[in-house]
Amino acid sequence: MGLHYGQLSLDERIEIYRLHEAGISRRLIAAAIGRAPSTVSRELRRNGKPTKVWPRGGYHAVRAQERSELRRHRHRRFKLARQPDLREFVKNGLAMGCSPEQIAGRLTLENPERSISHESIYRYIYHRSAQKDYWHRLLPRRKARRGFYGRQGGSSTRFIKLRRPIDQRPPEASDRAQPGHWEADYMLFSKSGDNILVLHERKTRFTIIDMPPNRKAHITANRIASRLRNLPQAMLRTISFDNGSEFAEHYRLHQRLGVQTFFCDTHSPWQKGGVENTIGRLRRLMPRKTNLSTISHQQIRNYADRLNNTPRKCLGFLTPAEAFSQFSTSALQT
Repeated sequence: MGLHYGQLSLDERIEIYRLHEAGISRRLIAAAIGRAPSTVSRELRRNGKPTKVWPRGGYHAVRAQERSELRRHRHRRFKLARQPDLREFVKNGLAMGCSPEQIAGRLTLENPERSISHESIYRYIYHRSAQKDYWHRLLPRRKARRGFYGRQGGSSTRFIKLRRPIDQRPPEASDRAQPGHWEADYMLFSKSGDNILVLHERKTRFTIIDMPPNRKAHITANRIASRLRNLPQAMLRTISFDNGSEFAEHYRLHQRLGVQTFFCDTHSPWQKGGVENTIGRLRRLMPRKTNLSTISHQQIRNYADRLNNTPRKCLGFLTPAEAFSQFSTSALQT
């Protein structure tokens, strides 16, 4: 049997124990089991140390096997602890606002040989948080524990001229099978009058952000039209809103953009879940207490670029900008 690298088996450990107890040198033991002398030396050193539960020390095959299995279990749990370069990559990704799933997926896409599962990242994060390193504060939602905390929210009832319910929206929009279906909503802040208009394309998750002076209906319609008017018609099929009065003049978009408009059922924000999720992501960058007077339009554009250049699992870990560009180019060519 030639020399090779691999975990020692229980049979090999029994042979090491038998020969070591007989006074055979480590070099001869290594030759007998077909291992390198350094492997035998390391085995006797690591698994022969005295511990609290093994105060007299000494090498024993069964105990050595148990310790080895325990170490492998711990190492699998903390792969990042053993690979500083990978740990630094993950930490940088978290600092840039990516989720563990996005980091793991993008890494697999770019470098499959260096992959790590998102579950391993989560386990390491919450292990370090328990050690008072507070890695969970690098997560997009900064949650101190895993799982759902519960859901809140809703929407008020409004009467809107020419309102069409969302169940009349084409099925291609509902299943995200076709590009060109948008959702719109406002992101509100603590200071009265501070708000940001968010437009979200359902299939590619591409996001456009605007900062109008107020939420009046005619201004909202004008801002939406100005931000979308240069897109090819194939990328402008429908827009879905909630029942806020700021979207009451949606019908102006029919002629200006040639787009159909639809409204969610009352108290059903999940029916435009894409833009709700996007607003949640923006909250990481602009908490509710943010004073918009200190935020420039360039910063707003930078925040949109950051969202659009973050890889997404639902897009095969492409970025929304990459996916949107592909469909826009295809629409222009047809």
